Amino acid sequence: MNNIAQLENIKARLTSRAGLLRSLRSFFDNHGFIEVNTPTVISAPAPEEFIEAPQTGDKFLRTSPELEMKCLLAAGYEKIYQIGSCFRAGEYGKRHRPEFTMLEWYETKADYNQLLDFTAAMLKTAVHELCGSTKINYSSHCIDFSLTPETITVNDAYKKFAGISVEQAIEQNIFDEIMVDQIEPNLGLDRMTFLKDYPADRAALAKLNESNGHCYAERWELYLGGLEIANAYSELTDIDEQHQRFTTAARQRQKNGLSPYPEANDFFAAMEHGLPESSGCALGIDRLLMAITDADDIAQTCFPN
Repeated sequence: MNNIAQLENIKARLTSRAGLLRSLRSFFDNHGFIEVNTPTVISAPAPEEFIEAPQTGDKFLRTSPELEMKCLLAAGYEKIYQIGSCFRAGEYGKRHRPEFTMLEWYETKADYNQLLDFTAAMLKTAVHELCGSTKINYSSHCIDFSLTPETITVNDAYKKFAGISVEQAIEQNIFDEIMVDQIEPNLGLDRMTFLKDYPADRAALAKLNESNGHCYAERWELYLGGLEIANAYSELTDIDEQHQRFTTAARQRQKNGLSPYPEANDFFAAMEHGLPESSGCALGIDRLLMAITDADDIAQTCFPN
Protein backbone atom coordinates (compact mmCIF):
# COMPACT_ATOMS: atom_id res chain seq x y z
CA MET A 1 0.00 0.00 0.00
CA ASN A 2 1.42 3.41 -0.96
CA ASN A 3 1.62 6.38 1.40
CA ILE A 4 -1.46 8.14 -0.04
CA ALA A 5 -3.64 5.07 0.50
CA GLN A 6 -2.28 4.67 4.03
CA LEU A 7 -2.94 8.32 4.82
CA GLU A 8 -6.50 8.01 3.52
CA ASN A 9 -7.06 4.98 5.78
CA ILE A 10 -5.82 6.72 8.93
CA LYS A 11 -7.41 10.14 8.35
CA ALA A 12 -9.88 9.68 11.22
CA ARG A 13 -7.10 8.76 13.64
CA LEU A 14 -4.91 11.66 12.56
CA THR A 15 -7.88 13.94 13.14
CA SER A 16 -8.27 12.44 16.62
CA ARG A 17 -4.55 12.95 17.15
CA ALA A 18 -4.92 16.68 16.50
CA GLY A 19 -7.80 16.88 18.97
CA LEU A 20 -5.83 14.96 21.58
CA LEU A 21 -2.87 17.32 21.32
CA ARG A 22 -5.16 20.36 21.63
CA SER A 23 -6.73 18.93 24.77
CA LEU A 24 -3.39 18.07 26.37
CA ARG A 25 -1.93 21.49 25.64
CA SER A 26 -5.02 23.16 27.07
CA PHE A 27 -4.76 21.11 30.27
CA PHE A 28 -1.11 22.04 30.79
CA ASP A 29 -1.73 25.69 29.98
CA ASN A 30 -4.63 25.81 32.44
CA HIS A 31 -2.36 24.39 35.16
CA GLY A 32 0.36 27.00 34.74
CA PHE A 33 2.85 25.02 32.64
CA ILE A 34 5.06 26.59 29.98
CA GLU A 35 5.50 24.77 26.68
CA VAL A 36 9.19 24.52 25.76
CA ASN A 37 11.25 23.19 22.87
CA THR A 38 14.70 21.67 23.24
CA PRO A 39 16.99 20.40 20.45
CA THR A 40 16.33 17.06 18.76
CA VAL A 41 20.02 16.86 17.79
CA ILE A 42 22.10 16.64 20.97
CA SER A 43 25.72 16.11 21.96
CA ALA A 44 25.28 13.49 24.67
CA PRO A 45 22.26 11.26 25.36
CA ALA A 46 21.73 9.65 28.75
CA PRO A 47 23.30 6.18 28.71
CA GLU A 48 20.55 3.57 28.74
CA GLU A 49 21.30 -0.15 28.86
CA PHE A 50 19.05 -1.25 25.99
CA ILE A 51 18.21 1.95 24.08
CA GLU A 52 20.40 3.28 21.27
CA ALA A 53 20.29 6.89 20.08
CA PRO A 54 20.73 7.17 16.28
CA GLN A 55 23.89 9.06 15.37
CA THR A 56 23.85 12.04 13.00
CA GLY A 57 27.32 13.28 12.19
CA ASP A 58 29.21 13.67 15.45
CA LYS A 59 25.97 14.14 17.41
CA PHE A 60 22.84 12.14 18.19
CA LEU A 61 19.09 12.23 17.70
CA ARG A 62 17.52 12.40 21.13
CA THR A 63 15.80 9.39 22.66
CA SER A 64 14.14 11.80 25.11
CA PRO A 65 14.37 15.52 25.92
CA GLU A 66 14.98 14.65 29.59
CA LEU A 67 18.50 15.98 30.15
CA GLU A 68 17.86 19.25 28.34
CA MET A 69 14.58 19.84 30.19
CA LYS A 70 16.35 19.27 33.50
CA CYS A 71 18.78 22.02 32.53
CA LEU A 72 15.73 24.28 32.35
CA LEU A 73 14.69 23.15 35.85
CA ALA A 74 18.15 24.06 37.14
CA ALA A 75 17.77 27.48 35.48
CA GLY A 76 14.64 28.21 37.51
CA TYR A 77 11.78 26.92 35.33
CA GLU A 78 9.19 25.30 37.59
CA LYS A 79 6.45 23.75 35.40
CA ILE A 80 7.37 22.83 31.82
CA TYR A 81 6.14 20.48 29.13
CA GLN A 82 7.19 19.53 25.61
CA ILE A 83 5.66 17.58 22.72
CA GLY A 84 8.05 16.45 20.02
CA SER A 85 9.79 13.73 18.06
CA CYS A 86 12.18 11.30 19.71
CA PHE A 87 14.24 8.54 18.11
CA ARG A 88 15.45 5.06 19.02
CA ALA A 89 17.53 2.95 16.68
CA GLY A 90 16.32 -0.52 15.74
CA GLU A 91 12.90 -0.26 17.40
CA TYR A 92 10.28 -1.39 14.90
CA GLY A 93 7.08 -3.32 15.50
CA LYS A 94 3.39 -2.99 16.30
CA ARG A 95 4.19 -0.94 19.42
CA HIS A 96 7.46 0.68 18.35
CA ARG A 97 8.81 3.00 15.68
CA PRO A 98 12.32 4.46 15.28
CA GLU A 99 10.68 7.92 15.37
CA PHE A 100 7.79 8.60 17.73
CA THR A 101 6.13 11.50 19.52
CA MET A 102 6.81 12.06 23.19
CA LEU A 103 4.98 14.25 25.67
CA GLU A 104 7.33 15.02 28.55
CA TRP A 105 6.75 17.30 31.51
CA TYR A 106 8.32 18.29 34.81
CA GLU A 107 7.10 20.02 37.94
CA THR A 108 9.21 21.23 40.84
CA LYS A 109 8.07 20.66 44.44
CA ALA A 110 6.00 17.67 43.32
CA ASP A 111 6.76 13.98 43.89
CA TYR A 112 5.76 10.95 41.86
CA ASN A 113 2.51 10.46 43.78
CA GLN A 114 1.37 14.02 43.03
CA LEU A 115 2.37 13.46 39.41
CA LEU A 116 0.24 10.31 39.34
CA ASP A 117 -2.86 12.26 40.39
CA PHE A 118 -2.13 14.98 37.83
CA THR A 119 -1.70 12.42 35.03
CA ALA A 120 -4.93 10.61 35.87
CA ALA A 121 -6.89 13.88 35.85
CA MET A 122 -5.28 15.00 32.59
CA LEU A 123 -6.10 11.79 30.74
CA LYS A 124 -9.65 11.65 32.08
CA THR A 125 -10.19 15.19 30.78
CA ALA A 126 -8.56 14.50 27.41
CA VAL A 127 -10.52 11.30 26.77
CA HIS A 128 -13.81 12.96 27.69
CA GLU A 129 -13.14 15.98 25.46
CA LEU A 130 -12.04 13.80 22.54
CA CYS A 131 -14.59 11.00 22.79
CA GLY A 132 -17.55 12.64 24.52
CA SER A 133 -17.29 9.90 27.14
CA THR A 134 -14.82 8.70 29.76
CA LYS A 135 -14.96 5.18 28.31
CA ILE A 136 -12.89 3.73 25.48
CA ASN A 137 -12.70 0.27 23.96
CA TYR A 138 -9.19 -1.01 23.39
CA SER A 139 -8.01 -4.54 22.65
CA SER A 140 -11.40 -6.04 23.66
CA HIS A 141 -11.38 -4.15 26.99
CA CYS A 142 -13.72 -1.37 28.09
CA ILE A 143 -11.55 1.11 29.98
CA ASP A 144 -13.33 3.75 32.06
CA PHE A 145 -11.24 6.81 32.90
CA SER A 146 -13.82 7.98 35.45
CA LEU A 147 -13.01 5.03 37.70
CA THR A 148 -10.48 5.50 40.49
CA PRO A 149 -7.15 4.38 38.98
CA GLU A 150 -5.64 1.14 40.20
CA THR A 151 -2.24 1.45 41.84
CA ILE A 152 -0.17 -1.66 42.51
CA THR A 153 3.45 -2.01 43.56
CA VAL A 154 5.84 -3.99 41.40
CA ASN A 155 6.39 -6.50 44.20
CA ASP A 156 2.65 -7.03 44.75
CA ALA A 157 2.14 -7.45 41.00
CA TYR A 158 4.80 -10.16 40.81
CA LYS A 159 3.28 -12.01 43.73
CA LYS A 160 -0.27 -11.67 42.39
CA PHE A 161 0.30 -12.53 38.73
CA ALA A 162 3.48 -14.66 38.80
CA GLY A 163 3.57 -16.12 42.30
CA ILE A 164 7.13 -14.91 42.81
CA SER A 165 8.76 -12.00 44.61
CA VAL A 166 10.71 -9.30 42.80
CA GLU A 167 13.86 -10.41 44.62
CA GLN A 168 13.41 -13.98 43.38
CA ALA A 169 12.78 -12.78 39.82
CA ILE A 170 15.96 -10.67 39.86
CA GLU A 171 18.03 -13.48 41.39
CA GLN A 172 16.82 -15.88 38.69
CA ASN A 173 17.40 -13.27 35.97
CA ILE A 174 13.77 -13.48 34.80
CA PHE A 175 12.50 -10.07 35.92
CA ASP A 176 12.03 -8.71 32.39
CA GLU A 177 10.61 -11.96 31.04
CA ILE A 178 7.96 -12.08 33.76
CA MET A 179 7.16 -8.40 33.31
CA VAL A 180 6.42 -8.84 29.60
CA ASP A 181 4.68 -12.22 29.73
CA GLN A 182 2.78 -12.23 33.03
CA ILE A 183 2.54 -8.73 34.52
CA GLU A 184 1.87 -6.24 31.72
CA PRO A 185 -0.98 -8.18 30.02
CA ASN A 186 -2.97 -7.94 33.29
CA LEU A 187 -2.66 -4.18 33.78
CA GLY A 188 -5.15 -1.48 32.84
CA LEU A 189 -7.94 -3.78 31.71
CA ASP A 190 -10.88 -1.73 32.98
CA ARG A 191 -9.25 1.48 34.25
CA MET A 192 -5.91 3.23 34.35
CA THR A 193 -3.35 1.12 36.22
CA PHE A 194 -0.19 2.61 37.72
CA LEU A 195 2.57 0.09 38.44
CA LYS A 196 4.77 1.75 41.05
CA ASP A 197 7.78 1.39 43.36
CA TYR A 198 10.30 -0.36 41.13
CA PRO A 199 13.29 -2.23 42.57
CA ALA A 200 16.38 -0.08 43.06
CA ASP A 201 18.24 -1.64 40.11
CA ARG A 202 15.40 -0.52 37.80
CA ALA A 203 15.49 3.07 39.05
CA ALA A 204 16.63 4.74 35.80
CA LEU A 205 17.05 8.39 36.86
CA ALA A 206 14.60 8.07 39.73
CA LYS A 207 15.05 8.99 43.36
CA LEU A 208 15.37 6.06 45.76
CA ASN A 209 13.33 5.70 48.92
CA GLU A 210 13.81 3.40 51.90
CA SER A 211 10.59 2.19 53.46
CA ASN A 212 10.05 -0.75 55.81
CA GLY A 213 13.66 -1.78 55.33
CA HIS A 214 13.34 -2.04 51.53
CA CYS A 215 14.92 0.25 49.00
CA TYR A 216 12.76 1.07 46.00
CA ALA A 217 12.61 3.68 43.25
CA GLU A 218 9.95 6.38 43.37
CA ARG A 219 8.86 5.42 39.87
CA TRP A 220 5.64 4.37 38.18
CA GLU A 221 4.49 3.29 34.75
CA LEU A 222 0.96 3.73 33.39
CA TYR A 223 -0.84 0.92 31.54
CA LEU A 224 -3.99 0.84 29.42
CA GLY A 225 -5.18 -2.54 28.15
CA GLY A 226 -1.79 -4.10 28.83
CA LEU A 227 0.01 -1.36 26.90
CA GLU A 228 2.63 0.79 28.62
CA ILE A 229 1.72 4.43 28.06
CA ALA A 230 3.95 6.49 30.37
CA ASN A 231 6.97 6.33 32.67
CA ALA A 232 7.44 8.75 35.58
CA TYR A 233 9.48 9.29 38.71
CA SER A 234 10.63 11.60 41.44
CA GLU A 235 13.87 12.97 40.04
CA LEU A 236 17.29 12.05 41.35
CA THR A 237 19.11 15.22 42.46
CA ASP A 238 22.30 13.74 43.99
CA ILE A 239 25.10 14.45 41.50
CA ASP A 240 27.47 11.79 42.87
CA GLU A 241 24.83 9.08 42.64
CA GLN A 242 23.91 10.26 39.14
CA HIS A 243 27.54 9.98 38.02
CA GLN A 244 27.65 6.45 39.43
CA ARG A 245 24.45 5.42 37.67
CA PHE A 246 25.68 6.75 34.34
CA THR A 247 28.96 4.89 34.81
CA THR A 248 27.12 1.65 35.61
CA ALA A 249 24.80 2.09 32.61
CA ALA A 250 27.75 2.82 30.31
CA ARG A 251 29.43 -0.42 31.37
CA GLN A 252 26.25 -2.39 30.74
CA ARG A 253 25.87 -0.74 27.34
CA GLN A 254 29.36 -1.93 26.47
CA LYS A 255 28.45 -5.47 27.51
CA ASN A 256 25.33 -5.23 25.35
CA GLY A 257 27.41 -4.17 22.34
CA LEU A 258 26.04 -0.62 22.21
CA SER A 259 28.07 2.46 21.32
CA PRO A 260 29.65 4.65 24.01
CA TYR A 261 28.34 8.20 24.44
CA PRO A 262 30.25 11.38 25.26
CA GLU A 263 29.99 12.75 28.78
CA ALA A 264 26.77 14.72 29.38
CA ASN A 265 28.68 17.81 30.48
CA ASP A 266 25.81 20.32 30.20
CA PHE A 267 23.53 18.09 32.26
CA PHE A 268 26.08 17.62 35.02
CA ALA A 269 26.83 21.34 35.02
CA ALA A 270 23.11 21.85 35.63
CA MET A 271 23.19 19.34 38.48
CA GLU A 272 26.22 21.11 39.93
CA HIS A 273 24.29 24.40 39.76
CA GLY A 274 21.45 22.68 41.60
CA LEU A 275 18.60 20.52 40.35
CA PRO A 276 15.48 21.24 42.42
CA GLU A 277 13.27 18.56 43.94
CA SER A 278 10.89 17.65 41.15
CA SER A 279 9.12 14.89 39.28
CA GLY A 280 8.77 14.19 35.59
CA CYS A 281 6.88 11.99 33.17
CA ALA A 282 7.39 10.77 29.60
CA LEU A 283 4.21 9.72 27.78
CA GLY A 284 4.01 8.17 24.32
CA ILE A 285 1.46 10.10 22.26
CA ASP A 286 1.28 7.44 19.55
CA ARG A 287 0.60 4.68 22.07
CA LEU A 288 -2.01 6.75 23.89
CA LEU A 289 -3.77 7.30 20.57
CA MET A 290 -3.57 3.55 19.89
CA ALA A 291 -5.60 2.94 23.04
CA ILE A 292 -8.08 5.76 22.50
CA THR A 293 -8.82 4.76 18.87
CA ASP A 294 -8.46 0.98 19.38
CA ALA A 295 -5.58 0.63 16.92
CA ASP A 296 -3.68 -2.66 16.86
CA ASP A 297 -0.58 -1.15 15.23
CA ILE A 298 1.22 2.08 16.11
CA ALA A 299 1.58 2.71 12.35
CA GLN A 300 -2.14 3.54 12.29
CA THR A 301 -1.61 6.60 14.51
CA CYS A 302 1.08 8.56 12.66
CA PHE A 303 2.50 9.48 9.24
CA PRO A 304 3.77 6.25 7.60
CA ASN A 305 7.48 5.69 8.27
